[in-house]
Amino acid sequence: MKSQALTLFDLVERLSLLTRADLRQAGAAQGLQPVHLQVLFYLNQANRFSNTPQALTEYLGLTKGTVSQTILVLARRKLVSRHADPHDGRVVRLILTEGGTTLLKTLSAGSAWRDIVQTASPARVTSAMVVLRQVLAQVQAQSGKRTFGVCATCRHNQRLGPRSYYCGLLQEKLSSPEVRRICREHSPPVALQPTLSS
Repeated sequence: MKSQALTLFDLVERLSLLTRADLRQAGAAQGLQPVHLQVLFYLNQANRFSNTPQALTEYLGLTKGTVSQTILVLARRKLVSRHADPHDGRVVRLILTEGGTTLLKTLSAGSAWRDIVQTASPARVTSAMVVLRQVLAQVQAQSGKRTFGVCATCRHNQRLGPRSYYCGLLQEKLSSPEVRRICREHSPPVALQPTLSS
């Protein structure tokens, strides 16, 4: 009989395969590969500190060459624009164009998930999220990967007021919408840091 850990791994792997198949299908209709859509989805969620080719490389676990070629395709299709960082001209910032945003809105990725998950009780969904976050944090820690979490869950995030926040690490003010975005510099609260004991 399989252990719970192996069963959970099999379930996550199967869901991942189905998600990739859906991405292939959605991308094919637009003449895009799944990696192109993954980049668009990421940039749609990334904050202003995390919209670089380097962050994309780390988040997607791809080579720099693959990411570079992917960005070229998306830029040619006018789905992504590239800009020099105003504070450091050596850094390239990637921004979704209006065309990229519109394309994402036409895709149904995630809508099936929302519909299905709504059939489960909120308590079960919360339990599943807790377990998956713990597993993800542990895997990331063991492999030395960045967490790329949402600013609101970062230990460096400080609330200044009702809609005002501050990143203690980057020493930057953050707006309310920004703290709901993915950040490359994310660090889980100390209480939630994964342990490396077996």
